[in-house]
Amino acid sequence: MTPIAAPVTETQRHDVLDALRGLALFGVLLVNLRDFSLYTLLPAAERAALPTAAWDRVLDVVMAALVDVKSATLFAMLFGVGFALQMQRAAGDASAAQRYLRRLLLLLVIGVAHAWLLWWGDILRYYAALGLLLLPLGHASPRRLALIGVAVAVFALPLLRPLIPPLLPRVAPAAEAAAVAFAAFSGPDAGAALAANFDHDLRMRVANWSLAFFVLGRLLLGAALGFAGVLQDPPRHLRFWRRLLGACLPLGAMLTAFVLLRDHGLLFADGWWTGTAARNLSSIARSASSVALALAYMAIVVLAWQTQARRLLGVFAPVGRTALTHYLGQSVLGVALFYGAGAGLGPRYGLVGTLLAAVALFALQTLASRWWLQRFRFGPAEWIWRSLTYGRRQPLRRRSAAAAAPEAA
Repeated sequence: MTPIAAPVTETQRHDVLDALRGLALFGVLLVNLRDFSLYTLLPAAERAALPTAAWDRVLDVVMAALVDVKSATLFAMLFGVGFALQMQRAAGDASAAQRYLRRLLLLLVIGVAHAWLLWWGDILRYYAALGLLLLPLGHASPRRLALIGVAVAVFALPLLRPLIPPLLPRVAPAAEAAAVAFAAFSGPDAGAALAANFDHDLRMRVANWSLAFFVLGRLLLGAALGFAGVLQDPPRHLRFWRRLLGACLPLGAMLTAFVLLRDHGLLFADGWWTGTAARNLSSIARSASSVALALAYMAIVVLAWQTQARRLLGVFAPVGRTALTHYLGQSVLGVALFYGAGAGLGPRYGLVGTLLAAVALFALQTLASRWWLQRFRFGPAEWIWRSLTYGRRQPLRRRSAAAAAPEAA
């Protein structure tokens, strides 16, 4: 009798992956709350007038160095790792590719609904659309996937930058679009905020067309790690993780320092670092720094997982197991707290306020995840996604797990 495909059981899960996903989601929350709080839409003069301005400048540099882009890079890599794990578990299953396709199409629907109805900064639809390109590469070697991933993530943008912008429609200037969006999001009219959300989403998709290369390159790097098996059984690959950390941490730190000094006018301030070549080299350094530091973070967590620090890092695992639910929930909470149609907190507390809000919200999410998973097998959004993917209602409550169909994939 052919076993029925179903989601993985708890014994098949890799706790270190869940912890990494939870940590990445915390970083994503830190970054996204700057948008939810409307801080990024404020003109520079108004930011400087906030009572937290001095501390905001410090936090801005710290986040740019340690969190910005790196958290999204890590999150995207882990999605690629998940693809590899699914393909490995489904080896010999002729329907695996079709099931993965259905899974991505459902994620695309979720992402589009999230972007149009709630928040313009959704990333799920990019994972879904670009994840389709992983299917024809599913049989490539980990080395080849890694090389293609680095090429796309680091070098594709400088090469294609001159070709794509002329093909795109014109958008409103950034300052003008930010002012319109700020007025709509900070006002009490939920309908106006919804319309502005759709308009701002369209503008950002046109302005940030390079996001496609950002996501695809990182998905490929994650798939390479997944197919290499270094995350499924870390104790057997400690040498790999030590060497990765030894290479990526200094490289990422050096490139990040270069980018920050350049952005703040402390390097090449005499203006000679200009022109197309300089801009392309800066783009390469920026992309490579985020990839290198994200890989270093991953290596640090994997190596620390082999020590007593595992107990501390394990706190993040329940959030990682319910990442989709919490990613969507963060948008709901962000809009409810900061938009005018909600509590209307706005950007009045600057980056200091968003940092405190992120810590408080993530602590609540961590507690909620532990409570939920003591009673249920999946997060609410994960349960709906999996049930639709497998074409049948999955057992949700833990007491019903024993009656579940045999699990093979």
